[in-house]
Amino acid sequence: MISIDEFRKSRLVVGKVTEAEGVPGSKKLLKLKVSLGPEGERTLVAGIGSHYSPEDLVGKLIVVVANLEPATIRGVKSEGMLLAAEDPSSGAISLLTLDHPVQEGSPIL
Repeated sequence: MISIDEFRKSRLVVGKVTEAEGVPGSKKLLKLKVSLGPEGERTLVAGIGSHYSPEDLVGKLIVVVANLEPATIRGVKSEGMLLAAEDPSSGAISLLTLDHPVQEGSPIL
């Protein structure tokens, strides 16, 4: 359990995937360019390549954890994390997306 104050430290925002490609040498990792509106563009590395093709992702509005420390994954600097759910019985992955268009960079409340 974490306190509400700890949870509030996470900054969740809307990001729009502008580019997506596979990470060389990996079947699972994708490198995404994501627009966060006024904050500019970020690169994210996500292990969703078994469930989504790069062309499926371009244009999607996703939920991004925007205040994680950057990490280098397979030589690619990842500057945030997207949120997804995994079905425990099937292993299927589903991105957290929005049901109505909103501006990139909008906060998740």
